[in-house]
Amino acid sequence: MKLKIFLLACVIASPASAAVSKLTVEKTSPMAGGYELLEGHFSGALDPGNAHNSIINDIKLAPKNAAGKVEYTATFAIARPTGAPSGVLVYDVSNRGRGAAAALGGGHINVLSGWQGDLDDKPGVQRIDLPAAPVTGPAYVRFMDMPAGTSTMPVKGGPQGNYGGRSFEVATADGARLYTGVSDDRPREQKEVPRSDWAFADCSSTPFPGKPDLTQLCVKGGFNPALAYTLAFTAKKPKLFAIGLAATRDLVSFLRYDATGANPVAGKVRWTIGRGVSQSGNYLRSFVHLGFNAGEDGRIVFDGLNPVVGPRMLSINYRFASPGGLVWLYDTGTEGPNWWSTYDDVARGQGKHSLLDRCLKDNTCPKIAEIMGSTEFWDLRASHDYVGTAAKADIPLPANVRRYYNAGAPHNGGRGGFDHITPATQACVLSTNPTPASDTSRAVFAGLVDWVTKGTEPPASIYPTLASGGLVTPAAYDGAFPKIPGVPRPVYSPTYQYDLGRSFNDADLSGAITVVPPRIIKEIPQLMPRADADGNELDGIRSPLISAPLGTYVGWNVFAGGFQKGRFCNNIGGYIPFAATKAERLAKGDPRPSLEERYPSHAAYVAKVKAQADSLVAQRYMLAEDAARIVAQAEAARIP
Repeated sequence: MKLKIFLLACVIASPASAAVSKLTVEKTSPMAGGYELLEGHFSGALDPGNAHNSIINDIKLAPKNAAGKVEYTATFAIARPTGAPSGVLVYDVSNRGRGAAAALGGGHINVLSGWQGDLDDKPGVQRIDLPAAPVTGPAYVRFMDMPAGTSTMPVKGGPQGNYGGRSFEVATADGARLYTGVSDDRPREQKEVPRSDWAFADCSSTPFPGKPDLTQLCVKGGFNPALAYTLAFTAKKPKLFAIGLAATRDLVSFLRYDATGANPVAGKVRWTIGRGVSQSGNYLRSFVHLGFNAGEDGRIVFDGLNPVVGPRMLSINYRFASPGGLVWLYDTGTEGPNWWSTYDDVARGQGKHSLLDRCLKDNTCPKIAEIMGSTEFWDLRASHDYVGTAAKADIPLPANVRRYYNAGAPHNGGRGGFDHITPATQACVLSTNPTPASDTSRAVFAGLVDWVTKGTEPPASIYPTLASGGLVTPAAYDGAFPKIPGVPRPVYSPTYQYDLGRSFNDADLSGAITVVPPRIIKEIPQLMPRADADGNELDGIRSPLISAPLGTYVGWNVFAGGFQKGRFCNNIGGYIPFAATKAERLAKGDPRPSLEERYPSHAAYVAKVKAQADSLVAQRYMLAEDAARIVAQAEAARIP
């Protein structure tokens, strides 16, 4: 085996194309299902003067090789069929470096690679090594929910941040400022901590002011768990994170178009589809928006894209960006256009833009099948994708985009099944929402493949709209939501328009943030999907579980404690089971009918589940094999 690996590496490690300069397979492993796994590294060299690279922030400042190119190196994994290929390459965007190439079946090739440049080097992580620009500038990090007694925190990230840390290097202690806040619901009430009460130092073994250390933050008397801390400082050597977008572009283009022996799948790729979930879905939106679906030579990269539960753009193309950032206070991602058609952003004064502006000019727009669920509205600001920042009218979808909405589903769906009682959670007040989304994802992806390869019209878009009454204000939702004893009221994450400074390009999420921490200009209105008298959503793809409900399934939840107590909790959604009997319901004061009042028999319940599953199959929102499995689960379920 060692000899085989060595020979293969020698064959394909030669220069391959203008962008991918070297691709080396370092390990080959057999896989089940008639596949083999190829793993290794590839290197690229970007021309800063190329029009398809010039959007990369600070690329002209980056170190260059003797040929004037900017270099990078990244990992990759390819699951290659040993039999006849289908011609389809599916590129799965790794989420915070995680994921594995899979034997997809059907002869499809599956590819993953490193793109996120601020990850720690851990086993199994897809990574990319990026150059840094020799400049300094403003940056900020936040800290919250530290255990009582914590004296020192690393400046590189903190509890609020991303997998692997933000990788911000402090340039100097001069001019740094520390702020505290008692609630992110009142962000304008931040208070500055006197410089005498904190230090860049390690106080874990030396009392305050501790041992000087620009990588550590020490607070006199320790961090207060009831507060959130925001540190603004001057950072140095920002990595060019957007090169990760170019690396994906170049690898996929190379695997698609290179016909030499340097390409391990040469001649086996006719169509390419990109797929990403959550952070990775955001990545695909930024990929298209910033023009990376055209290679350095102008040829199209992806024929189709499947962004799943990723309603925002990625914080990747500005100085001291945070590509693994979340949606807390001061995190970016909702700035700029998050809509597929042209929309005039009058509310924020940003003019007319769309995510497809650049690919329309290059004639490289892919076919897009987008999937979202309830939590994307309640926490991830999906409202702006649907009705813009004014929230006054629906934004229509262009002809190359389809949108599918999973009613009542948490972020990327729950575990499914038909359990009446589900496990409690430690962090949140409500139990986890089990409403599934994977069935929709399989059906939609199958439709996208047919759309790309055969031109077959995909399943029709289905999602809540303002025109149909499917979207309402949060206040209207709260007013209609049933008042259930012991259940908190609905909460959502607000959207703020930030002043990020004149060097920041909001429309492209590019440039440099110079106002740190960002100044809040105003809150942007949002709408939420409507619900019925039980609190279950009415519009979109209603799973058999939500069509034959055992309780109320919502996309929101509430933190039970900590700094965020009472605010939106994680992305697991919430579940409030119905009472089993009428007597139990009346004793609890629950206004929702009990299970015995809804379903006269187990057979009647299963019949309702089957009717909805059959309907979804007929509309191509569910595959027949998934429908059969779901009906069997309902038949086997022990429902009071």
